[in-house]
Amino acid sequence: MKWLRRTRPKPDTTAHEPRQGDAVSAGERSIAINTGGTPFTGTASSGDHTTIVHVPPGELRPPAEVDAPPGLVQLPARHAAFVGRERELGLLDTALDGTGAKGVPALHGLGGVGKSALAAHWAATRAGTENPIWWITADSAAGLDAGLAELARALQPALAQLPPDQLTERAVQWLATHTGWLLILDNVTDAAHTAPLLARATSGRVLITSRRATGWQATATPVPLDVLGPAESLRLVTHILTHAGTRRVDLDGAAELCDELGHLPLAVEQAGAYIAETGTTPRAYLGLLADYPADMFRERSEGGDSARTIARIWRITLDRLTDTPLAGQILRVLAWYAPAGIPRALLGPLGTPVAVQGAIGRLAAYSMITTSDDGTLNVHRLVQAVTRTPDADDPHRRAHDIDAALRLATSLLVDSAPAGWDEPAMWHLWRPLLPHIDHLDRHAPPGTPLPLHLATGLLRGLGRPRRVIARYERVLDDCVRGLGEDHHHTLRARNNLAYAYESAGEVDRAIPLYERTLADRTRVLGEDHPDTLTARNNLASAYLSAGEADRATPLFERTLADRTRVLGEDHPDTLTARNNLACAYESAGEAERAIPLLERTLADRTRVSGEDHPDTLTARHNLAAAYESAGEADRAIPLYERALADRTRVLGDDHPDTHTARHNLAAAYESAGDVDRAIPLYERALDGRTRILGEEHPYTLVSGGALAAAYVSAGHLDRAIPLYEQTLDGCRRVFGEDHPNTLVSRENLASACRSAGQAAQAVPLFERALADRIRLFGEDHPGTHTARISLAFACAFGDAPTRAATLLERALADHLRMFGEDHPDTPVLRSSLALAYEVAGDLSRAIPLYERALAGHVRVSGEDDPDTLAARSALADAYESVDDLARAIPLYERALADHVRVFGEDHPDTRMVRDNLAFAHQKAAGTGPAVT
Repeated sequence: MKWLRRTRPKPDTTAHEPRQGDAVSAGERSIAINTGGTPFTGTASSGDHTTIVHVPPGELRPPAEVDAPPGLVQLPARHAAFVGRERELGLLDTALDGTGAKGVPALHGLGGVGKSALAAHWAATRAGTENPIWWITADSAAGLDAGLAELARALQPALAQLPPDQLTERAVQWLATHTGWLLILDNVTDAAHTAPLLARATSGRVLITSRRATGWQATATPVPLDVLGPAESLRLVTHILTHAGTRRVDLDGAAELCDELGHLPLAVEQAGAYIAETGTTPRAYLGLLADYPADMFRERSEGGDSARTIARIWRITLDRLTDTPLAGQILRVLAWYAPAGIPRALLGPLGTPVAVQGAIGRLAAYSMITTSDDGTLNVHRLVQAVTRTPDADDPHRRAHDIDAALRLATSLLVDSAPAGWDEPAMWHLWRPLLPHIDHLDRHAPPGTPLPLHLATGLLRGLGRPRRVIARYERVLDDCVRGLGEDHHHTLRARNNLAYAYESAGEVDRAIPLYERTLADRTRVLGEDHPDTLTARNNLASAYLSAGEADRATPLFERTLADRTRVLGEDHPDTLTARNNLACAYESAGEAERAIPLLERTLADRTRVSGEDHPDTLTARHNLAAAYESAGEADRAIPLYERALADRTRVLGDDHPDTHTARHNLAAAYESAGDVDRAIPLYERALDGRTRILGEEHPYTLVSGGALAAAYVSAGHLDRAIPLYEQTLDGCRRVFGEDHPNTLVSRENLASACRSAGQAAQAVPLFERALADRIRLFGEDHPGTHTARISLAFACAFGDAPTRAATLLERALADHLRMFGEDHPDTPVLRSSLALAYEVAGDLSRAIPLYERALAGHVRVSGEDDPDTLAARSALADAYESVDDLARAIPLYERALADHVRVFGEDHPDTRMVRDNLAFAHQKAAGTGPAVT
């Protein structure tokens, strides 16, 4: 029998009276043990308060001689909702193939990213391979020692009564002298705590989890753990909500919820548990998260660990950083910026370089932020959301600190933003800031003013007109109240609001503001002040955007003359005036006046501002458009291609002006008959405009209609019709039922339905279009006339030839009254009416019309015009139908000779005429098929 002794540090000097039956000791080191007649085991205290531990015989042997009990495993309960992580599990397999410090992976990442769940899941797969497998919560040195002591007790339960420090030492000795074991040190907060153990216990495997990303150089190999992928996080929430697939639930909004939570496993689990428990839906949870963020961030399900909510775990992390107050301030500032690519230079004014970089380093060390290879900073979006949300119970999220951080984040952006947007030399300074201006603008509380300088950058740099409008409206109101109507800041704010309206396609709201600005600047500043000239130019541009070239052109002419006189020939504003006047001429159909002005403007822009200035790019693009309007596709297309390449390189692939260049190049290809090259460009332009400008921006609707038309040209009616429907819905919402764009969209959809043989869908659309045009524009408007013809064609294709004929009779009469016999469309209408009569079986009325139509085509368009050739073939068909072969065959022969000469031997129309002629000859010879 062996005895171990330990002296207690605080002796109890209180005297005790012996009780009856007690054994009493006497003497300084004597002990008294009352065993009641049984053998003594356990511990006893001597009179001088020495603890004596009895160890059974043979148990207190060297740890190297102790074998582990089989199947000794201590792990947290395996996570029932663990999903994915196949790549990370494989990394752990690889990392733990070796032993020693280099074989010790330190799995680190943001709190809630799933480090412990991954470690526990992986460790459970090693059961039967390693023994023991032992989990220790090592968040402190004391916690690590306690976990090792528990391991020693599990290895030798008979030694459980040994002092904890001796048990800890025995565990370390056991690990150092055995192989085949696995130790998981969870939530390590300081690498130094593990260093002594890792230095001695080198013959087994150790896995560390920690929020610390740094400090592992001498002890372990850092292994970063990121959030789940979108598919994995959706699987996780689906698993929770469906109880592993055992019940059906409403999953609408689940993918969006995972996106909103940044695919952070703990946040997804927390949301899933709440939804499952309360019987709500992912969509409803999104609403609660938007309206009550502070409550939802700390909400837990029944039975959940209150310490394991996203708000709580990050508070614990920040508690460890209280000795670096600047770290908390920096995190609150970063919460207002975009999650990725935050320039470190933005934070420079917050302290000395040493202090700022030290605070950044500590935040990165605890995985609250990460750094990129280019030196920029990244913050998980949910960390940002929690950090921006005030909570009176959290000292790191007090409302006044968050408000101060918003003001500071804004001022840091203002101080870092370049002075102007128009100089290409400044763009490289603007670009890194724009995502952060955008993010701050979207997340600032309603009513928070965005400084005008930043709002301008947001509008010009990213094309965000609708959001900027609200900001500019507030700026204008503030200027009027604080500075008065005539202050130059007020005049500028009104002009900028008008520009934002125009950029958003709301030109009807922009024009009155531009008119007011011009009148005020003329009165306050005078006729020749540069700001007055700018106001006149802006008003003219708005008129042009509204399709009022007759009002725009005189203003542009005056602006060019005034700017030339006041500013000089080469001033950028003078060049802008020349460019704008040329665009007005082009819009009025006067390409011959526009092209020389645009050619001169491009040359001057290149010389004065350089090849890559936005105005030079615009000048090149506008010249290409003028060439296209003049029918000079061979000159237009190379310029459009150059314009797209330059805007992509200079402005970026996703800039609104780049998408405009892409759209217009597609239109040029389509006009040249190359629809296969046009469609991919239209598709990219539509996608980009939808993302950047929104589904209901006029430019987006234009791209949608253009792409649908290209699909029709390519024969893809199944793709065109849904897109036309979408465009029509957008036009109705944006412009209203009576806007010309809405009318045209309805007619385009009707035409596509007719081409697809869907007369039942086409006819009501054409009827609505005709009724609207009669109501809005009158019976004699060209658009009304065209709508009536289109309805007639739809009726003809829809087995209603009699109605079609009635409509075409009215259309032909109206056309003759408005345009006369010699209009090119007169013989086309007459042919169409003849066809309607023929389809209705009334060839006696059809043939005279075909004869007059052919004569009209020859007279108006010439013998070789395709319409003339088609009219001759149609008349021959009509003669053949009534067995007048004596007149049909010569017409077929003439039509065949003309088709061969004009189109060639193998053209489809040539082959059709040849077949019809052969059929007529067979019929004349009595060898043709019987006709019933």
